[in-house]
Amino acid sequence: MVNLNTVPPRNNRDYYIAIGLEGSANKLGVGVIKCSRSAHMASGDNSHNCDVEILSNIRNTYVTPPGEGFLPRDTARHHRNWCVRIIKQALEEAEIKNPHLDIDVICFTRGPGMGAPLHSVAIAARTCSLLWDVPLVGVNHCVGHIEMGREITKAENPVVLYVSGGNTQVIAYSENRYRIFGETLDVAIGNCLDRFARTLKIPNAPSPGYNIEQLAKNCKNKDSLIELSYTVKGMDLSMSGILAYIDTLAKDLFRGNKKNRLLFDKETGEPKVTVEDLCYSLQENLFAMLVEITERAMAHVNATQVLIVGGVGSNTRLQEMMGQMCKDRANGKVHATDERFCIDNGVMIAQAGLLQYRMGDYVKDLSETVVTQKFRTDEVYVSWRE
Repeated sequence: MVNLNTVPPRNNRDYYIAIGLEGSANKLGVGVIKCSRSAHMASGDNSHNCDVEILSNIRNTYVTPPGEGFLPRDTARHHRNWCVRIIKQALEEAEIKNPHLDIDVICFTRGPGMGAPLHSVAIAARTCSLLWDVPLVGVNHCVGHIEMGREITKAENPVVLYVSGGNTQVIAYSENRYRIFGETLDVAIGNCLDRFARTLKIPNAPSPGYNIEQLAKNCKNKDSLIELSYTVKGMDLSMSGILAYIDTLAKDLFRGNKKNRLLFDKETGEPKVTVEDLCYSLQENLFAMLVEITERAMAHVNATQVLIVGGVGSNTRLQEMMGQMCKDRANGKVHATDERFCIDNGVMIAQAGLLQYRMGDYVKDLSETVVTQKFRTDEVYVSWRE
């Protein structure tokens, strides 16, 4: 039995309020949540059904010019410039008048992520903790995605497909750990799509992956995919070779390299392939690989539910393909959220951090708040689940 009321709310309230700070990559997010201290949370496994009320969910993104990525130092500078403003905005929207009295816990992303941006947000979290005299909780970014997804969708014990710019993992829960069944052997799927977007020099706003998704929707040759490698290796997958090959095709297309017979007609020299065709073929190939390893994990643990989390999880085509796979399985169901919760945000850090805090797991000394770029999902002891 799990008692999520182990630590009572401050000031004899019957609810908790947590603020979450996220800044592991180019998105700076601050969110405030409210959660009641219900009697049913004192027993059973109810961490997916906490009746969370979102009081604010503010986000600001560091956007670079088309064809460019974001460097750690520039991203950290963005976070430092915006952090105080975003925190104030989140508190104002949540109608928090006195953080010292109103907030139970400050949650921040401890890792994984880019070192300099993580460090910038950790400093802000420590400062707020000292100013307001409020406890701190360091949160694993991946676990934040999972717990927010479970809370929003009410998925009790799904196989989790975690797809983002820095991670690609198939996960299932067992014995107080989120166990990684399969993952990428090289680049993450979000990073693969972002790097291809840079080759195409398409805008980075609102996000490169979203813009590739829109181009793929406009493909007029969906019946004739460009042949790409299909590199599933057991429960793992590899995407770097696929990216290198399709990058070469895109560059040949832009240069007008008519020696490439795959792209140009031998007789007329007219292009046979468009940028939209390349985007569609890349998406279909990568998503088919993800569906395969997810289905294999479902069979292994005898699961009927899939939860898709992470920034790439908001892609409607991925949700559609996963939904079709689940439909073909007995009683299968796919759970996903929209960009408010799939894309990095402060609310997910607040949710995971509050679960930790309610079990008595919070920072006792500031030396425990050192961030780390490498912080695997299965390193976290999940005390709030049976």
